[in-house]
Amino acid sequence: MPKMKTHRGAAKRFKLTGSGKLKRAKAYKSHILTKKSQKRKRNLRKTGYVSTTQEKVMKKLLPYL
Repeated sequence: MPKMKTHRGAAKRFKLTGSGKLKRAKAYKSHILTKKSQKRKRNLRKTGYVSTTQEKVMKKLLPYL
């Protein structure tokens, strides 16, 4: 059986934590930042986690992670 290919877009966006969860960056932090409050922008810096419902799909995209 041939090797599975890693989804390169997903590989650049997700990292695996020690407990097996997928870590991701938060959205809405790239542009139009003037109207967003300091608190909102500060909270967007923190890492998010992939929801448990999507985790199975994402791990299929990243077979060797």
